[in-house]
Amino acid sequence: MLSSKLKESLLKQHYRIVGKHSSVKICEWTKKSLTDNDKGVCFKEKFYGIKSHRCVQMSPSTVFCQNKCLHCWRAIELTDGNKMNPKLIDNPKEIIKGCIEEQRKLLIGFNGNSKVNQKKFKEAQEPMQFAISLTGEPTLYPKLGELISELRKMKKTSFVVTNGLQQAVLSKLNKERNLPTQLYLSLNSPNKEMYDKWHRSSEKNAWKKFNKTLELFPKLKTRKVIRMTLVKELNDKEKHIFEYAKLINIAKPDFIEVKSYMAIGFSRDRKGMGYDKMLSHKEIKEYSKKLSRELGNSYKIIAEHKLSRVVLIGKDRKRMRIKKSEI
Repeated sequence: MLSSKLKESLLKQHYRIVGKHSSVKICEWTKKSLTDNDKGVCFKEKFYGIKSHRCVQMSPSTVFCQNKCLHCWRAIELTDGNKMNPKLIDNPKEIIKGCIEEQRKLLIGFNGNSKVNQKKFKEAQEPMQFAISLTGEPTLYPKLGELISELRKMKKTSFVVTNGLQQAVLSKLNKERNLPTQLYLSLNSPNKEMYDKWHRSSEKNAWKKFNKTLELFPKLKTRKVIRMTLVKELNDKEKHIFEYAKLINIAKPDFIEVKSYMAIGFSRDRKGMGYDKMLSHKEIKEYSKKLSRELGNSYKIIAEHKLSRVVLIGKDRKRMRIKKSEI
């Protein structure tokens, strides 16, 4: 399903291809977590308790997406359409097995390194968390529910990040009880005008469909997160806080992650983007305070991760850590 040219480009970016359309790549936080000099762990470990060194960053829908978002660090120029051929898709069990195998291969270089925590390295050979968010839109993979179900059978947690344009897919996952351990919805634009310019979607009526997902969100029976990525002087204006709060109050998430855009990957090559568009952690925290006030008494700042420039807003700090019953 992926062309030779696409595969060659992805391999140069240190991806590993799994089957016909899936991929895996080692996260920088996984690498840092494996070293024994305490370089730190991902904010997801600090917030939710998943282990960075046992996390697989993967995608079952590599380069398939409806949007070409301004802030995306992936090579969106390689996007290969917004539909996957159901006759050419791989089996979920094969994808999981392949991702774990490729993850192990990517970690080989850490073995024997004196700076590596060997206990963690051994644990990393059996990953327990799948971050289904590497590249592409995961809800375009027709067997996403089966993939999540298989991970749950294996007692592994799963985080899915969606752009919210596949409301019917999320509704089906909910009905079949195949929602991930934690579901993320990306919210980067406060209104239709900005949404169209920001996401450059190939999906017809994308803003309308996104709002349908906001309305569905409260009904989904899993842990739910709204993720906001702020870019300086683009979508971080104080005047937009009221609009963001209005949308968030429709979705009623358990948590809101307010994060700075990071000038990494291919995003730096796009017009109007770059290091000067990154917000400091202090700026993110100030924006989060204003947003939480606008949201009302039910939401408050409950955690932060300075290195990632992210602040977590939530209803209950006690709910942060994922319980075994939620896997």
